[in-house]
Amino acid sequence: MRLEKVERILKRNHNAVFTTFRGSGAAQMSIVTVGIVNGGVAFTVSPGSAKLANLRRNSRCSLMVSRSDWGDYAVLEGYAQILSPGVTSIESLRLALREIYSSASGKEHPDWEEFDQAVKKDRRSAIIVVPEHIYYGNSG
Repeated sequence: MRLEKVERILKRNHNAVFTTFRGSGAAQMSIVTVGIVNGGVAFTVSPGSAKLANLRRNSRCSLMVSRSDWGDYAVLEGYAQILSPGVTSIESLRLALREIYSSASGKEHPDWEEFDQAVKKDRRSAIIVVPEHIYYGNSG
């Protein structure tokens, strides 16, 4: 799916609202810092997060990116791919986490070895939201 407008929004604001679903069906929303990775929008999570637990039960999710003034926005609906320690190969996860960092921050990390050790110690997972549907709006 084409992400050109999403990329334009993310050039100015990398924060997004991510929605997963609790076991009860209720929405659980979080603010995440995202970047474009592998045809989706990605971010990282710690192992104890509610969003990761929810995604492991049901990978259906939504992600809203918007300008910082909430003007133009895009909502991605689809499923999350989860890349986690112990499930994903060490090298694939390491490269994905690096790519997410670069895309979400708009820069390279000053010390990739330090970064690799920190995310490994924290047991971070990579979440890639692959949209089935995207809709756009303007609140103005």
